[in-house]
Amino acid sequence: MNQRLARAIAPLAVLALVVTACGPSASSSPSTTATGGPETQAPPATFAPASLRWYCCLGTGEDPSQVPTEEEVAAGFGELHPGSELKIEIVTYDAARNTLSTQIAGGNAPDIVGPAGVGGLAAFEGQWLDLAPYIQSTSYDLSEFDPGAVDFYKTDEGQIGIPFAVYPSMVWYKKDLFAEAGLNEPPHGYDAKYTMADGTEVEWDYDTVREIAMKLTVDEAGKDATEAGFDPEKIVQYGFEPQRDDLRGLGAYWGAGSLVSSDGSAKIPEPWKAAWRFFYDGMWKDHFIMTGPVFESEEFSGGGYAFFSGRVAMSENFLWTTYGVADAGTDWDLAAIPAYNGTITSPLNADTFAILKDSKSPDAAFAALTYLMDDASETLLNLYGGMPARPAKQDAFFEQLGQSDGFPAEVDWQVAKDSVAYADNPNFEAPMPKYNETLDILGTYLSKWTTTPGLDLDAEFDALEAEIQAAWNS
Repeated sequence: MNQRLARAIAPLAVLALVVTACGPSASSSPSTTATGGPETQAPPATFAPASLRWYCCLGTGEDPSQVPTEEEVAAGFGELHPGSELKIEIVTYDAARNTLSTQIAGGNAPDIVGPAGVGGLAAFEGQWLDLAPYIQSTSYDLSEFDPGAVDFYKTDEGQIGIPFAVYPSMVWYKKDLFAEAGLNEPPHGYDAKYTMADGTEVEWDYDTVREIAMKLTVDEAGKDATEAGFDPEKIVQYGFEPQRDDLRGLGAYWGAGSLVSSDGSAKIPEPWKAAWRFFYDGMWKDHFIMTGPVFESEEFSGGGYAFFSGRVAMSENFLWTTYGVADAGTDWDLAAIPAYNGTITSPLNADTFAILKDSKSPDAAFAALTYLMDDASETLLNLYGGMPARPAKQDAFFEQLGQSDGFPAEVDWQVAKDSVAYADNPNFEAPMPKYNETLDILGTYLSKWTTTPGLDLDAEFDALEAEIQAAWNS
């Protein structure tokens, strides 16, 4: 994943959530099938039996391997509350926002939405139910969470969510590909340097990433991207893959920021421009990053992310990568995010469940929401690869995920724990004007840049900024 709040979600609130998310490990399609035992919570308030709809996925949860477990979890609510039912509706992340907008506009809104990332919540600002009265009437226990994590979901609408899952980002790398190239593995510690093949130590930054990624990019004749005769049209292994779901997220690895400037106008942060240029040149000039058509090809898509193909040496992505990383083989590990201009930024995803204001059965919907957050939390967190927002649950979570089928015997999950201290602040998915329309504009430029060589990027940045501003002014 995902990969996804109102103006009240300020930098301090983001940091508070980051501080509370420090635990150990992660997983692919986990073997857990039973719901994790209920948390210790006060009994829910009495509610009339209801038929509820659970809408997925404004965050993670769409992968076919995840659906059977989600359906089992949904069925479990009816077993716990006879006369009620919870039906899950799976909509792919790419279509989820437009589909939900259509349902809301047509008076056919679901009851519960989730997992919903920061961006998913922000895209429907003004549509969420304030949970505070239901938390109070049921005496729902929030003491297990850091207060800052709870405040993370306080907006002008009220308390729209309860902390659930956190996904820091790291570098995922293939140990075997580094060994084959005669290169040392990337550093795991955020205070460590990288040791080049000749023994010299250098900063672990994006200049170093570019240098070793070119050596890790290989054509069908066995030549790497630094060698004469290398054929960029016949690459069989790539050195580096950024997180390209969202141009904002891609930029955030180089520095936290927002498209909304201090005066409210559209302004692309300078670190994002540098990241996008690195991305573009990596595709079309240096060839250590795959172009759009290659990324979309069956050969490299690997179930949705290129690293899963086993033919990408390094990839930046979130902890939810565990849902499919077993496809990459049993020789991967985790490393620290590189620095840009001396600053390290590890973008953060966070998921929760929320209730739409249009729910016809809000009391029952809150009971279902707390069922997902409590009774089913262990199952869903394992399924989604999400670090629990409850600090007391984090060690057990990593221990269990580390035992997932197809995982290496040893993974340095400490990297995931350490990464949360470098979360992007503000979060790249934070609110902005014309949220969904702006995402469409960004998606159009992302598609253009990944399919069109020879572009003047300065002109592209100016055009993108102007187009976003025009959308905001309309």
